[in-house]
Amino acid sequence: MADRVTTVRDDSPAASIVRLHGVNKWYDGFHVLRDIDLVVAPGERVVLWGPSGSGKTTLLRCLAGLEPAQAGTMEIAGVRKVAAPLARPQPTAGVGLVFQSSSLFLNLRVLDNLTIGLRFVRKLPKREAEAIAMGNLAKLRMGEFAHRFPRQLSGGQQQRAEIARALCMDPQVLLFDEPTSALDPELKQEVREAIVRLAEEGRTIVVATHEHELVRGLAPRMVSMADGAIVGEFSADDFFGRDPA
Repeated sequence: MADRVTTVRDDSPAASIVRLHGVNKWYDGFHVLRDIDLVVAPGERVVLWGPSGSGKTTLLRCLAGLEPAQAGTMEIAGVRKVAAPLARPQPTAGVGLVFQSSSLFLNLRVLDNLTIGLRFVRKLPKREAEAIAMGNLAKLRMGEFAHRFPRQLSGGQQQRAEIARALCMDPQVLLFDEPTSALDPELKQEVREAIVRLAEEGRTIVVATHEHELVRGLAPRMVSMADGAIVGEFSADDFFGRDPA
């Protein structure tokens, strides 16, 4: 395990877009998140690193509001989340989550997948929603695939469409859960490059990954997890210097 990084970071509420303190989560009797303290600054790149079962995915799902925390305090993109024993899932405004596997609606064209949230949550007119969707598809180099169905896309194209869909809601924080793990090597590069470009635009990005090349491209702050707890932080330079398992 790499030593904890001794960097000076402004942890004041005004300087953070994600702020967690003492966050705990249980599944029945299983304690899956243990006293999580995490602060992420606007525009920061953070990689959650650790073995399968260490709590990375559950932490991302709690940040996105797909799972409630049972204890602690959570403030994300200016929204204070309820953490209580009987709390219910509540999607977090200002947060987009891209899953490990595609969750696109197979019976809808890519364009229609992207406009659902804009039209039925944001209540935007169809023409305006489609303009936003096409702009984000173009950003991900997916414009030519707008009128195809997900089954007509490669795995890498599906993941880029997923990212474009998340961007349509203009999130302040983008979360990625092992976004390249299910892809062939050449498709990994497509998705990896898309994520790095978003980071270079200044977006706040938190990624759970095991992929060294994605870490290399992002040059993030590494947050190490084990047994549901954050056990250390280290820089990307330290990561590649020590090559932790």
